[in-house]
Amino acid sequence: MAYCRIVIIFVTYNTLFPMKIFCIGRNYAEHARELGNELPTEPLVFMKPTTALLQSPCDFYIPDFSDNVQHEVELVLRISKNGKHIAEKFAHKYYDHIGIGIDFTARDLQNRLKAKGSPWEIAKAFDGSAPIGEFIPIAKLPDPKNIDFALTRNGTTVQSGHTSQLIFSFDVLVSYISRFFTLQQGDLIYTGTPEGVGKVAIGDDLRGSINGREMLVCKVR
Repeated sequence: MAYCRIVIIFVTYNTLFPMKIFCIGRNYAEHARELGNELPTEPLVFMKPTTALLQSPCDFYIPDFSDNVQHEVELVLRISKNGKHIAEKFAHKYYDHIGIGIDFTARDLQNRLKAKGSPWEIAKAFDGSAPIGEFIPIAKLPDPKNIDFALTRNGTTVQSGHTSQLIFSFDVLVSYISRFFTLQQGDLIYTGTPEGVGKVAIGDDLRGSINGREMLVCKVR
């Protein structure tokens, strides 16, 4: 009986808290250009700890170490089974749900670190920097390769994107990441943000949607 109880706890934990959170930078050309960055020739991968996650509906508190925290809305893949060195043609078999999230970025801190050639995880991976909304089963989407998503701030659309604008497709990302890291069930991949990133302020109401369906609500405190 004790063994069964441990298994149940483990499964529940693994469902709610992914083992790893992968994020992709500069995966939309116009976003790369708005920040003055070159377009990548291969996926730019960084990671966040699970302490970065906030489950929608959520409150995000602006950290005291930044004066310029910016929103970056992204489609998020949820990995459905373990895999390593996954061929691109099989990559679609390794994720079964898609959701929407925000990659909060301390832009002022990131810019200072980049200027020094230093790693910038503390500007991206701090506590609460990854709000996550609902997930939709891939099987319920009319066309998984034809997805619109958007972020509104106080009722005004500030970011909108479409999967056709991705530099690196979902399958390319899954295959690429699996070359370096074993993908495990429950892992998340934040797949990149479109143009329109901007500074958030206390009192902002952020809402993310996929194909017009609201799936994420985040209040800035």
